[in-house]
Amino acid sequence: MEWAFDAEIIEWRGPAPYYFVAMSAADSAELKEAARSLIYWGQVPVRVVIGDTEFRTALFPRDGRYLVPLKDAVRQAEGIGEGDVVAVTLRPGREPAS
Repeated sequence: MEWAFDAEIIEWRGPAPYYFVAMSAADSAELKEAARSLIYWGQVPVRVVIGDTEFRTALFPRDGRYLVPLKDAVRQAEGIGEGDVVAVTLRPGREPAS
């Protein structure tokens, strides 16, 4: 199963700034149900594509929605930053065993 959506990059200030894109509440609920067997400590492992960059991460639950964390390397590779709207495609799944 795959989800595709457009979302604004937001900053969550903490000890260090972190950047995320948030899934809609409806998509988050659908993903939570579909990925039930993958969820650990509330997080969902996913493969994400933004632009030409593909990466693995884990979604964080927050206020009924999942947040997609954006590492500096992803933001720099795509030339994106806070306030930009990006197209996101994600697919739940764990890294295959090697």
